[in-house]
Amino acid sequence: MKNSSFIAGAVASLVLAFAPHTGAAQEGDSPRQVLFTNVNIFNGVDGELMENGSVLVEGNLIKTVSAETIDAPDAFTVDGEGRTLMPGLIDMHSHLCLRDGIPWARTDYDQMLAGAYTAHVLLEYLDQGFTTARDTGCNVLGVAKGVNNGIIPGPRIFPSGGVLSQTGGHGDIGFFNDRPGDVDALERNGWGYIVDGVTEARRAARHNFRGGATQIKVMAGGGVASEFDPLHMTQMSVEEMEAIVEVAKDYGSYVTVHAYHDRSVNRAIDAGVRTIEHNFLVSEDTIIRMKEEGVALSVQAVMSLQAFGDPESITFFSADQKAKATQVNTGARQMMEWAVKHDLIMVTGGDMFGPDVVRQADNIIWFNDEIAKNPHLSLKTATGNAGEVLTWSGGMNPYKEGTLGTITEGGYADIILIDGNPLEDIHALKRDSVDFVMKDGLVYKNWLPTEGAPAFQPAGPARDEYLGNL
Repeated sequence: MKNSSFIAGAVASLVLAFAPHTGAAQEGDSPRQVLFTNVNIFNGVDGELMENGSVLVEGNLIKTVSAETIDAPDAFTVDGEGRTLMPGLIDMHSHLCLRDGIPWARTDYDQMLAGAYTAHVLLEYLDQGFTTARDTGCNVLGVAKGVNNGIIPGPRIFPSGGVLSQTGGHGDIGFFNDRPGDVDALERNGWGYIVDGVTEARRAARHNFRGGATQIKVMAGGGVASEFDPLHMTQMSVEEMEAIVEVAKDYGSYVTVHAYHDRSVNRAIDAGVRTIEHNFLVSEDTIIRMKEEGVALSVQAVMSLQAFGDPESITFFSADQKAKATQVNTGARQMMEWAVKHDLIMVTGGDMFGPDVVRQADNIIWFNDEIAKNPHLSLKTATGNAGEVLTWSGGMNPYKEGTLGTITEGGYADIILIDGNPLEDIHALKRDSVDFVMKDGLVYKNWLPTEGAPAFQPAGPARDEYLGNL
């Protein structure tokens, strides 16, 4: 078994040195080319592999995808040795800056530590083959800007900015004895905003977009881990959500909501919301409406099916929170089965942080093994489908050069090599089988022995020479 803990440390020392450089050529130089040969290609859409194919990367984009040999004499060649080449994975429900819940971020440590921890998490995502993350609840607007500008290494980030919640909603992270008008420390640091009324809702949405949000996240219903909101609760008025959706449309983007049951989900759809996070307690009629109106579902299989299947093991949950977890677990399986039956647009997002940050692929695996039993469908939730939903950010999408989630000519060179065939065995997505990770044309992990270079890129001057060949 490969030593994943060593990988993370080695990747950290490696990419910090070259992340500030892009895959594009320097002025006057020819674009750098990397040729992948002897690979079986899953393009993020089709249900069959292109066997023994080749992919040519030029700069940070995919130039050619072919079942035939590609003539590129000046390219650095990567022999995949029969591995599966596929798009970098996309996690559609990340909390990149959250470790052990709200108290950890508010009272146990400060924002400096939260930032340092986030930098560690970004490397963990890359090591697992996740080259893109849509963050749905953390103050990572600055982190996303830092990744985009090459200051720190990490996956592409589609940040929501601070979540929008009403007083007493799922995003109300204050204390029990707060008074009206009190502002929690985490709200001051941009983790979320308490908005009551159309004007406050509109202002907060605009503030997030001002800071670089690619979409807006709204808390539209009760949650499990939060203190003040029971599951049956419906949150945010139609008028408030319509105002937020209007702002998003003005920016050319969209709104996603945290919601569990029929009333909250249908109110959100009435307001023009385009994606639903969780959705665990809805009826089949609501699933049918989502299908008819093209509303996407973001699935968190591990949390709902595994973690909430044994809520007694969650030691920091109160008795009320454990009861809510049990209720969610009861409804989640049926909801997902209906979603598969009616062929919703589905994406997957782990909603996993802290000790679970190293197992993001398990969300795709659990969805497949427990519900879909269809590796092709399950893979698309983290590749082609996810890439499609990310385009809904429109002009707020910072990645306009190419496409994401597919292996196609003109797409971004976000590529992973898997030791195995995930279309036959979805468990091949686990991190120990992810042998090679490229994001934006740059290599962040390489366990492939290559002629004239070691299986893992070295540090120091030898590393610079190796990267020069790429």
